[in-house]
Amino acid sequence: MLAYDQLSGRLLVEQVYDHQSNVGIGNTALLVFDAWEQAWYLQYKNVKADYVTALWDIVNWADVATRYTAAKPA
Repeated sequence: MLAYDQLSGRLLVEQVYDHQSNVGIGNTALLVFDAWEQAWYLQYKNVKADYVTALWDIVNWADVATRYTAAKPA
């Protein structure tokens, strides 16, 4: 997960195990890729790298930018 850390004012990359409970306190999620096997296996078989490459083509960058702007202090 790409997150904005309110305390340091920096972008962080965090590994989130269950998509719920271990997001850093005060961090705002900007972009999340689901890399669990059920997200990619049926379509991409054993080639997880192809799945990750394909994700970049569907990222809604306008939404990521909006989240980033909203997370930063004015």
